[in-house]
Amino acid sequence: QLQASGGGLVQAGGSLRLSCAASGGIFRSYAMGWFRQVPGKEREFVAGLSWSGDITGYADSVKGRFTVSRDNAKGTVYLQMDSLKPEDTAVYYCAGDATYVSRTYYSRGDKAYDYWGQGTLVTVSS
Repeated sequence: QLQASGGGLVQAGGSLRLSCAASGGIFRSYAMGWFRQVPGKEREFVAGLSWSGDITGYADSVKGRFTVSRDNAKGTVYLQMDSLKPEDTAVYYCAGDATYVSRTYYSRGDKAYDYWGQGTLVTVSS
């Protein structure tokens, strides 16, 4: 139900925009998250936003450089990544949390999410 895209190879300091398109379900009521994972490490939280889009949150490592947003009419969530660093290299996953808590809620824990995209690889060269 979630399809992530937009990954690729970029030089340090560059930008990429990831997209996550949702099909079916009631996407508008899902809190959404972006996570990333590198081989040998656990999946880590990158950014999240409430179903309303009013509340967002970021990992400290990306705060000020990444921006998460959503367009509920299009059923799409975005992750704008600027000032990319080599340590941002990872497979990025979008995720949807189908359990409604409140219009301002999102989770930083991956176990809260019910639906996952297939992942898109971001490689940042130095």
